[in-house]
Amino acid sequence: MLSFPSLDSTLGVLSAMITPAVMILATSSLILTTTNRLVRIVDRVREIARSEQLDESKMALLFDDLGRATIRARLGQEALAQLYLGLGAFLATSIALGVVTFARLDAGWMPLLFGAIGVVLLFSASILLIFGSRIALASAYAEMDYIRRISSHLARPDLRRTRRWGMFR
Repeated sequence: MLSFPSLDSTLGVLSAMITPAVMILATSSLILTTTNRLVRIVDRVREIARSEQLDESKMALLFDDLGRATIRARLGQEALAQLYLGLGAFLATSIALGVVTFARLDAGWMPLLFGAIGVVLLFSASILLIFGSRIALASAYAEMDYIRRISSHLARPDLRRTRRWGMFR
C-alpha cells in the first residue's frame, strides 16, 4: 500500500530544497553577468578590427588589447561552462532531495554530493572571473596610459606632470 509522507517530513524536504534554489538563483545571476562580459569582449574585438589610420604605437596598443581580449574570452567561456555545470548540479541536488525523501532511499549522500559539486564549480568559475576582470583592468590602464602619452602635449605645462596614485595603481 502506498503511504504518503507526513506534513512535517514534506515541509522538511521543501525547506531543504530552498538552499539549492538560492544557489540556482546566484548561479543564474553569474551566468547572465558572464554572458554580458563575453558580449562586451566581442564588441571590443570588432571595434579593434574597424580601426583605421593607425600609427605604430596605436597598432601596438590594439594588438596587445586583442591578446588580452582573447584571453578574457577564453576565461569567460570556461567560467560560463562551469557555471552551467554548477547550475545543473544544484538542480540535481533539489531533484535528489525530493527523490531520496519520497522514495525513502538510504542515499542521503547523493544530494550532498551534487551540492558539493555545484559549490566547487561555482567557486572555480568565480576564480576565473576574477582573473578575467584583472585582465580587463590591465587593458583599461594600458589605454589610459596611451591616451595620456599621445595627448599630453595638448595640456598646460603644469598638468603634464605624471600623477601617479600609488595606492590605487
